[in-house]
Amino acid sequence: MLSAESIEKIEYELSKYPKDRRQAAVMSALRIVQMERGWLSKESISEVAKYLRIPEIAALEVATFYNMYDLTPVGQHKITICTNISCMLRGSDEIVEHLQHKLGVGFNEVTPDGKFCLKEGECMGCCGGAPLLHVNNSDMHEFLTTEKVDALINELNKG
Repeated sequence: MLSAESIEKIEYELSKYPKDRRQAAVMSALRIVQMERGWLSKESISEVAKYLRIPEIAALEVATFYNMYDLTPVGQHKITICTNISCMLRGSDEIVEHLQHKLGVGFNEVTPDGKFCLKEGECMGCCGGAPLLHVNNSDMHEFLTTEKVDALINELNKG
């Protein structure tokens, strides 16, 4: 069941669109529920579809198409690193290896303590800052070096 807080936020998103275009808010609604629950279970996707009064498949198509939606549990800190051409040419492979060694996990794995999950991301549209990563789909870190990654992991471990 969607929380009152999620419903309030979804209603705000719905207010941006014509009343007969509820499906337009599906991406926002999925993001809102994922932010609250940490990931999107089949039940969560179904709840969003039901609330928006759209076919469940319409919400599922969106959730499975975009890589910003997590369909399996992720760690407290989801680290998504861009490995596309610009980032690769600027050293993302070294950053990936360093992160995998430091965290002891590969892509799509969660550390045993549940703190970190490492994901491979598509282009994030900031090629000038390559290599880069996102933490929890929001905090972007650019011009990465192994030293910057170590400092970031240490900071995240504190919180």
